Amino acid sequence: MTESLRHRGPDQQGVYYGPQIGLGAVRLQVIDLDGGEQPIRTSDGAFTIVYNGEIYNFAEIRAELEALGHRFRSSCDTEVALRAFVQWDTECFRRFRGMFALAIWDLRNQRLILCRDRLGIKPLYLRHDGSDIVFGSELKAILAHPRTTRVLDIVALEDYLSLNYVPAPRTLIAGIEKLPAGHFLEWRAGRHAVKPWWKLEFRPDSRITEEDAAAELDVLLRSAVKEQLVSDVPLGVWASGGIDSSTLVHYAAELGARPLKTFSIAFESKSCDESTWFREIARLYGTEHHEFELNRDSDVRGAIEDFAFYADEPGADAGELPVWFLSKMTREHVTVALSGEGGDELFAGYMTYRADELARRMRLIPRPVLQLGLAGAHALLAVSDEKIGFEYKVKRFLEGSLLSEDEAHLFWNGAFSYTQKKALLGQADQRVGRFYKGLQPAGEIGRLNRFLQLDQNFYLQDNLLAKVDRMSMAHSLEVRPPLLDHRLAEFAARLPEKFKMDGGRQKIILRRTMQGKLPDAILNRKKSGLDIPAHEWFRGPLLPLLRDTVTSAALRRMPMFRAEAVQQLIHDHESRRRNNGYQLWGLLTLFLWMQKWDIQAPHPADRTPASLDFASVG
Repeated sequence: MTESLRHRGPDQQGVYYGPQIGLGAVRLQVIDLDGGEQPIRTSDGAFTIVYNGEIYNFAEIRAELEALGHRFRSSCDTEVALRAFVQWDTECFRRFRGMFALAIWDLRNQRLILCRDRLGIKPLYLRHDGSDIVFGSELKAILAHPRTTRVLDIVALEDYLSLNYVPAPRTLIAGIEKLPAGHFLEWRAGRHAVKPWWKLEFRPDSRITEEDAAAELDVLLRSAVKEQLVSDVPLGVWASGGIDSSTLVHYAAELGARPLKTFSIAFESKSCDESTWFREIARLYGTEHHEFELNRDSDVRGAIEDFAFYADEPGADAGELPVWFLSKMTREHVTVALSGEGGDELFAGYMTYRADELARRMRLIPRPVLQLGLAGAHALLAVSDEKIGFEYKVKRFLEGSLLSEDEAHLFWNGAFSYTQKKALLGQADQRVGRFYKGLQPAGEIGRLNRFLQLDQNFYLQDNLLAKVDRMSMAHSLEVRPPLLDHRLAEFAARLPEKFKMDGGRQKIILRRTMQGKLPDAILNRKKSGLDIPAHEWFRGPLLPLLRDTVTSAALRRMPMFRAEAVQQLIHDHESRRRNNGYQLWGLLTLFLWMQKWDIQAPHPADRTPASLDFASVG
């Protein structure tokens, strides 16, 4: 099991065996290169820890513990986490600022504690088998256990097809779960309980002025970047040319990071390329800049086939591909990189939030008129290579406008519509209420904040952060997201909605904070994501891989799929009747993953509920 994670920590590997327990760890050396080998035990052997991540304020916690009489044998944050637990038990987690997943064995009380950071930056999978519990940083560690079965979870499959990811606590394998962000699990005498230790509450404060909010945000950003620049190994910044990553470059430069290294992905496709913007940021701050051009000649097929091993669960988000190549290039120069994940979820940067508001107004139009508009769009907007993105988004928006606002928000970030999913599987669950269970009501916090809370609980944790973690750790690269410092998340949750989005203006308070710091061209540019031209490539370089993977034999192994519906999806895309590139990406990565790990089809009647329900995520 430990060996299966070697890519996450190539610098050191260790195991510990004790009564009732076996612990293993691999380590990527970032802090205290000469010390900190894991597992770490207290001198009396009473407590043992294995740990993945970084606690950025470990130095101040260490000083507090030393004042209380604790003595340390290393300079690493892992030992600080262990000693903090000895001193404060599970209350210690509230003192940590950082990203982490950890396991601590309490020998005296025969107790195991598993914990995951507030926002789910670091992963933690688990499976309970009777009185036993098996866990690991990646799903493949649990698959290495001899008693693990490999049966597809049909409910999770539906979620995957709808959303592009599987929300915690489920995974695509029945019986294996993800510990939700901000939770810890306590195991004792064969029984376990999952408890929240942090929950982000939205409490908009109308008394805050924009000027005061901008000043506070400036302080928080500087503090978060400063803490996350601490490293005993080379460090850089992922730069897309957008406001989030450019903000990180600005503060890193201001704080004296030298030489400041930046890393970017360029595309041959004009619809995805952001090279004009990130080259301007690199020039402005005089960074040591590195970029990789992702094009048809790149080893795209080889990378996608590697995903089947490294991705743990398949990702229907085609943004995995550029993150893979970006991570690979970055690791050739540094061991740690800062990234801008979280800015869109905290400050309302996605176009979906504007779509939510526009669709709310459109629903005042009689439904038959909207249906006529959708039919007209399909007739007028022909499938063409020149305007693929525009045509796809317009049709997607109009289709979403016919749904309820809760359904539409999930649909715009997802892949398969309910109709398409039902055609693929013969059955489908259209209920979306379980995803909103436990959220604060819109009447209390506002419509926008409710969608932000949803995306922070699921889309951010189970799609974006999972994608970045797997693609980066596959190359032994640690990626830190300063914008997800929990103090920033709590700050954003206190802001009135008008400081995040007002009409067509988005990320208002972040733009206000960065005025005079970043060029107006960067502050005012349109939102663009790290994506690939999926629609084009599934009529070109990715088509042979799709045909080789989603075969008749593969479909027979997974009889829950209707083969004729899958083939129709491919045919419609090839013949340019529809742009199904994003849907085909999800199917391709799913079938490659099932093939790689020998995943078995579930019994047709198997719709077993997860043992941790969505209410626990709240």
